[in-house]
Amino acid sequence: MQKIASNDLKDLIKKIFLIILGSLILAIAINLFVVPNKLLSGGISGIGLMLQYTFNLPMGATILVLNIPLLILSIFKINKKFTAFTILGTISLSVFLTITVQLNNVLAPVEESYRLLYCIYGGALSGIGLGIIFSNEGSTGGLDIVAVYAKKKYGIEVGTVIFAINVLIVAVGSVIFNFRVGLYTLISMYINSTVMEKVVNGLNRRKMLLIVSEKEKEVSDAIMDNCHRGVTLLYGEGAYTSHKKNIMYCVVSLGQLPQIKRVIKSIDQGAFISIIDIAEVQGNGFKSPIN
Repeated sequence: MQKIASNDLKDLIKKIFLIILGSLILAIAINLFVVPNKLLSGGISGIGLMLQYTFNLPMGATILVLNIPLLILSIFKINKKFTAFTILGTISLSVFLTITVQLNNVLAPVEESYRLLYCIYGGALSGIGLGIIFSNEGSTGGLDIVAVYAKKKYGIEVGTVIFAINVLIVAVGSVIFNFRVGLYTLISMYINSTVMEKVVNGLNRRKMLLIVSEKEKEVSDAIMDNCHRGVTLLYGEGAYTSHKKNIMYCVVSLGQLPQIKRVIKSIDQGAFISIIDIAEVQGNGFKSPIN
């Protein structure tokens, strides 16, 4: 139990660190590429950018204030773990946007010939930051809260809500500023979402193991004790020999795979191991569904 508690604490600390790191990367992307380029974005950040461009309001403080009522909604209507990580992401992003504000001047003024290049870099870097945050069950508030609440209350898909509001914000921004800003923003947002998806899928890659061994007890105990992953026994039968066999079923992260293979082979060199890619895993020890 102490080992499990220790691993849970390490996992929590790791998630907190990575959410903060992702927020820093996102803040750098916004201040280095988005703001000098006078681009917009979706969600609360998009509103914060419009207010900064129009009234010169500091974006870090603005998005924090705009997120307060949404965070209150999250506390009462969405699960506490999601809310806690969202508060962490929101505060971290606001702080880092304030700290890194001088990056606005590094690439300014932006020459027209470089505008598309900055869209690409800004979208890619912000996608990396958001991908790190989301892959660790974090969020930067804003639309994420609205979308999750709409999913819970009305059954509307999260992606549909986020897409609809993002389109509305970019459309309003295009009218207020100019149509070219909207077009460049759409390019940046597309790159952002593509890179973010790649990062999330890459960091959350899971493998399913099907293990057949004559030493199933020793192997399964070693996996649970040394790698801290559960093992399920599936009852099978050899088609040729008709011998009854127990097949060990186990799901692990990509990073744990080499260790588990070493553990299995150290006990049974003749163990048969089938390794299969998994699109998504939900449940104890892996991603938790938001409810």
